[in-house]
Amino acid sequence: MPDGAPSSGAPPGGAPVAHREARWLGQGYADITKLREIAAKHQRLATKNEQRAARLNTRIERIRHQATILREKAQTTLQRIPEIEQEMAQHERDIKARTEHTGGISVGSDVTSLQYRIRKLQQKVVDLQHKSRTLEHKAAVKTQKTAELKVKVDRYLELARLEEQEAASYQQRADRLQMATQGEVAERLTGSPQGGAGSPSADAPGPP
Repeated sequence: MPDGAPSSGAPPGGAPVAHREARWLGQGYADITKLREIAAKHQRLATKNEQRAARLNTRIERIRHQATILREKAQTTLQRIPEIEQEMAQHERDIKARTEHTGGISVGSDVTSLQYRIRKLQQKVVDLQHKSRTLEHKAAVKTQKTAELKVKVDRYLELARLEEQEAASYQQRADRLQMATQGEVAERLTGSPQGGAGSPSADAPGPP
């Protein structure tokens, strides 16, 4: 090649421009990746709160079932009382008949035995009533527990909803930035660039 002949290489300054464009595109894709990472983080937190709510709902149903069983036992316990009361009434009739037979002058061992049985049956009635009320109280405590757990469930579901909104927001920002970046790349490939290296996009991720 004769001295002084012009070279046929790339135009001066082409490499810095290409470098700036590559850096701009790389930064854009990095911003997209960061936005999608933040969106995934919020989605994970949303599903975690939903998982907590689901577990509490299962616990609530288990406690409700236990409370129902306790109430059924309480009702079954009370249903035994009328039969005992009928037995007591029969003993009282027997006592009255035997007392009238002797004119109330003497009280035999048969009468005192019946009186003793009546007292034992009365005690049994009171014991059954106490047992039934104890079971009802336990059922009420469990019902109150389910109400407290329901408040926690509502709170977890509200947190999950807020996290889903945050995830959707970051996902939309990532989609917009990706469309803008792809549009810029397409314009550059068709040879109609709209300028040099662009400024950072407004959809670039902010502080998480």
